[in-house]
Amino acid sequence: MKLVLTVAGAIAVVLGCVWFLQGVNVLPGSFMTGHIQWAVYGAVLALVGIGVIVWARRRPAA
Repeated sequence: MKLVLTVAGAIAVVLGCVWFLQGVNVLPGSFMTGHIQWAVYGAVLALVGIGVIVWARRRPAA
């Protein structure tokens, strides 16, 4: 379960970074490009992903 949560958290971090970069108009090529709301969504998703990774790594092995 630790591995699954860690991978899910990593995917959330990567996806959040992509959304953030598109929202601040650094990474073009999407309907999200240049819309600040996607930067906010991306930042929140990346933070949640980091939280999931930290939580998964602190869980005791079953």
